[in-house]
Amino acid sequence: MKNFDEWIKNGFIQALLALNALLMLYPLFVMVLSSFKTNAEIFTSPFALPQAFSFGNLQKVWDQTNFIRYMLNSLGVTVASILLILIFGTMAAYAIARYEFKLGGTVLMFFISGMTVPLKLAIIPLFIQLETLHLVDTYAGLVLVYVAMGLPSAVFIMTGFLRTLPRELEESARIDGASELLIMLRIMLPLARPAMVIVAIQNAVPIWNDFFFPLILITSDNLKTLPQGLTVFIGEFTTDWGVMFTGLTLAALPLTLLYIVLSKQFIAGITQGAVK
Repeated sequence: MKNFDEWIKNGFIQALLALNALLMLYPLFVMVLSSFKTNAEIFTSPFALPQAFSFGNLQKVWDQTNFIRYMLNSLGVTVASILLILIFGTMAAYAIARYEFKLGGTVLMFFISGMTVPLKLAIIPLFIQLETLHLVDTYAGLVLVYVAMGLPSAVFIMTGFLRTLPRELEESARIDGASELLIMLRIMLPLARPAMVIVAIQNAVPIWNDFFFPLILITSDNLKTLPQGLTVFIGEFTTDWGVMFTGLTLAALPLTLLYIVLSKQFIAGITQGAVK
């Protein structure tokens, strides 16, 4: 009887997970199918298979926009932002988690408080400040904004994970004569790799998909990121939805591949955090 109850319970959980997967994946499936359709097909049969798998929309994306330029811009901004978030976030979290000092709790609360205030509420003073520093319409200004947005959550996640690592590792390394920098780089950070992957993916998705800050801070066409650049297909009276869906499909590919490559590390970070 107990085995039967467990079977029912597991079956119910698997059914819920399958339903959730369907709800998450079906819109993506429709988006990919729509990238092969014309506007007429999208409006007449939005959920049906395309009459012909034509690559005409892909040709329009290639010919009518600087798609490669927009893709490279988004890639550069995202990679630079993630690297800076990981470097500064990990350094701050390591100091808070592994060293005891009087204001450690206050510093951690300072970073956590940054998670409660949306940066978009301060867009006017932020724009004025960046304009004063001549950082409007530059990659540097956009990257600094994203780093400021990502640091609070990065410090919060990394601090919690680093605190779970045993202190005996550090003590043994100190006895062997290792410097503090060597202990951090060679011993502690490799163990914290799953948490770093979580931080990277958690920040890469909103940065890659962000439309708001590039719209406000970037005006030059050659500096536009991918979400901003794809708006060229949105007209005042008509929108070429087939081409738009093609652009969105191509834009989703890099993050999808990133998650596939780092999925083991991502799942390991979640499960280790849950167990610990």
